[in-house]
Amino acid sequence: MAEPRIAPGQSAERTLTVSETQSARHLGSGSLRVFATPAMILLIEEVSREAIEPGLPAGQTTVGVELHVRHLAPTPVGSTVRVRCEVTAVDGNRVELHAEVWDEAEKVGEAEHTRAVIDLERFQRRVAAKAAGLSGNPTGAGG
Repeated sequence: MAEPRIAPGQSAERTLTVSETQSARHLGSGSLRVFATPAMILLIEEVSREAIEPGLPAGQTTVGVELHVRHLAPTPVGSTVRVRCEVTAVDGNRVELHAEVWDEAEKVGEAEHTRAVIDLERFQRRVAAKAAGLSGNPTGAGG
């Protein structure tokens, strides 16, 4: 596997307008029309990946392996949020990132996120083998 070129300080940023489909009420994580925690997590995952991907050789990607998130304040549907994710450390195939999420008024979330650099072909073989092993058992349970 070729060596990735990832270093602390690499970052990515994105803004989005919170839609009804990203609300807690729509996603089922609550009953309110505010930016849902699951939607914030997805945004952090996506932007973290964007911060790392430019340094990856062909055939490599990253997968999320750990996420500690704090949802600090509500953001109403229709508001704009901005997320910034920055690489803070690289240890072998593990990449640590720090994320902050802001709306127009204040910081609404923050997270520590770990992603692992993987060989895509090897990973897909592993998934295919697992799926083949489960295909004879509709419950997915062993035995």
